Amino acid sequence: MPLALLRRTALAGCLLAAGPLAAETWPAEDWSSQPAAVTPAIQALNDYAFPSRDEAARTGVRSDALLVIRDGVIVYERYAAPTTQQTPHLTWSISKSLFASVLGTAYGEGRFKLDDAVAKHYPPFTAHPDVKMGHLLNWASGLAWQEDYEYAPLKSSVVAMLYTRGRGDMAAFTAAHGLGAVPGTRFRYSSGDSNVLGASLKSMVGEQAYADYPWTALFEPLGIRSAVWERDASGTFVASSYAYMTARDLARVGLLMQRDGRWGERQLLPQSWVAFNRTPFANYQPNPEKPHDAVPGGQWWLNVALEGKAKPWPDVPEATFAALGHWGQGLYVLPAQKLVVVRYADDRDGSYSHNELLKRVQAAFGEQP
Repeated sequence: MPLALLRRTALAGCLLAAGPLAAETWPAEDWSSQPAAVTPAIQALNDYAFPSRDEAARTGVRSDALLVIRDGVIVYERYAAPTTQQTPHLTWSISKSLFASVLGTAYGEGRFKLDDAVAKHYPPFTAHPDVKMGHLLNWASGLAWQEDYEYAPLKSSVVAMLYTRGRGDMAAFTAAHGLGAVPGTRFRYSSGDSNVLGASLKSMVGEQAYADYPWTALFEPLGIRSAVWERDASGTFVASSYAYMTARDLARVGLLMQRDGRWGERQLLPQSWVAFNRTPFANYQPNPEKPHDAVPGGQWWLNVALEGKAKPWPDVPEATFAALGHWGQGLYVLPAQKLVVVRYADDRDGSYSHNELLKRVQAAFGEQP
């Protein structure tokens, strides 16, 4: 689908503007907290998210933090040492969705369009003139990229980018890859695509403003104080992987997305941008061997049912969307239930289930009091 049509589809799917603000709860310097009394459903959530040591060894599920926000109020919060309420936790690939929100502010300022050639904002991409900004946002650049981690490190583009020959200038390393498909025709998850987005922002806002832009554009308006974002040796934010923040601060981004880009009376992200984030990539082909893989949107992950494919997380609403990271990091938004869930973790064997956690969260907190 052409990007112009995709953009119109996103605009058409834009949610209606919110109603009166008076009844809403927003976090100030701190969150309002009303922890729920422990019920059988909450105990079931505890048992899954924070199993005993023996059970954790058996299942491989290890949560560092779990936070549940309902309608702007904390209703559940628990941590496992050494992580605490004050710990800026590594988010891994949640960073991609965070940077998409940073880009959303630049998009709202008119600094780029989805149809722009990437080379307009990042000149090393002149070798790939047909790659558009929207392609990068859908992980559909067409580059011959290999996103393998522990299981195939010698063939991995991402391991080379983050840790060896590409770490000095990650966007340039990505740009040096050849094409493996026509841009926009194939989904292939790529941390390289995300880091080129990180480099593209630099020319949009200028070198001086770039260093502080995630803070001035997004974090400070949301009241986020804990954020740390690593940059590579070229000065580019590692948009793919290296943002850190507390669970409570990450939840602020979730609440922003749950309320369609609005923070109080300010429309911080354009509604059309949030709608694009939540629009499935038109040419996505599900992997039949991985039926529970979420569907890619605009640097966010979606629970939508596609033709021939059921919802990836069958026990929660189709409107659920998420930012996900390596080893079990998750920021989940359930709009109809007005729920935002943050999970930090150190899962290592792939046994953790997004659906199982969210099913238990919904059972415990999905009904409004």
